[in-house]
Amino acid sequence: MSVALSEQNPWWRGEAFPPFKGRELLGTLQKYLPMRQAVALTGLRRVGKTTLLWKIAEDAIARGLDPARVVYFSFDDHRDAALGDVVRAYEEATGRALGDAQTLVLLDEIQKVAGWDEQLKALYDRPGRRMKFVVSGSESLFIRAKSSATLAGRLFEFRLDPLNFREYLRFTGRTFDPPGIHEPDLRRALPAFVHTLGFPELVGVEDAEVVRKYVQEGIVEKVIYRDLAGLFRLRDVTVLEFLLRLLTSEPGQLLDLAAVAGELGITRQTLANYLGYLEKSFLLRKLYNFSTGRRKVERKLKKYYPAVVDADLLFRRDPEARGRVLEWLVVTQLRAEFFWRDAAKNEVDIVLADGEPIEVKSRRVDLSGLRAFLRRSKARRATLVTWDHAEEPVTVEGRSVSVLPAHRFLLEHPRPGKGG
Repeated sequence: MSVALSEQNPWWRGEAFPPFKGRELLGTLQKYLPMRQAVALTGLRRVGKTTLLWKIAEDAIARGLDPARVVYFSFDDHRDAALGDVVRAYEEATGRALGDAQTLVLLDEIQKVAGWDEQLKALYDRPGRRMKFVVSGSESLFIRAKSSATLAGRLFEFRLDPLNFREYLRFTGRTFDPPGIHEPDLRRALPAFVHTLGFPELVGVEDAEVVRKYVQEGIVEKVIYRDLAGLFRLRDVTVLEFLLRLLTSEPGQLLDLAAVAGELGITRQTLANYLGYLEKSFLLRKLYNFSTGRRKVERKLKKYYPAVVDADLLFRRDPEARGRVLEWLVVTQLRAEFFWRDAAKNEVDIVLADGEPIEVKSRRVDLSGLRAFLRRSKARRATLVTWDHAEEPVTVEGRSVSVLPAHRFLLEHPRPGKGG
């Protein structure tokens, strides 16, 4: 263990940190790092959690913290390790007691450790300790209610999402302010951004086969076979695989759980559980049908959007595929929670929490769904998002509808920055 720990902390030997390209969540985290409470960072595999932990370590050392007092350990390949093993390995490697002076402890993929919450609580509550904990996990750390109760008041949780459009532009060295001046470059940048699916390691990759292999082997298979199968003791993961194939090839489906469960030969509750597992691992987003009544929202059909889409769909150029990809992009970039559909099957793709409707079209076409929604709502404004079409606002049902190209919309409507 001491050898592994030493290998994972190259700054102990004076080695430089890898270059860091800005993530907007860092600014939020920096406000909480001086506080006593632990900080938890969650998110899908490969979105950059480890890189963000290293940046926190680099900044701490730059502020004067002794590099030997900055301790990083990843449990991804050490599932049988306990937090106590890390403490003993640190003390053996450095000859120092962990926490006898101000120490930053970074624990990556901590959810792999059985009973990690109780172990972290014991270290957190150790009398006289001088340790700041930052932990990460590739699925919600609070899947088990016990974890939330154990660490109540001791931990702040934040989620790192895939890159947003602003972050991608910074990654590629592009300037986007003011957008009007850089319009041609922003328009060209958007398709390349979409092809990354928001993963930093795919920036600059334009080969569909490489994208497919990266997503399937580096993310989907690890989440299903390593993370979820172990966490929930699943013997058969074929339902998870089927659901992902179904949704990545056709994102935004309305799922009738009873009907799908019948086709799969499982109970509705089992299907709901499997969908929940995919949500908790950040591979799936569920949208509710917007209503002012919470009970009505819960009863209605839900829409499901995967965190990634199939590479065949992603790289297709036909209007249908482009429309599906654009809708997926806006939904996932906004962290959308609601859509709207009435009994006559009029639909609006996204409804914000304040009731503002957002319709997504690859080109401006029928606005009957938006018109039906505005007829019933008190929304003062609405937005139509297209791939590259922009024009002056139009009036629908007496309300102003902005018509924006996706690159402009994503810059003007950044994803919510709060954690969780």
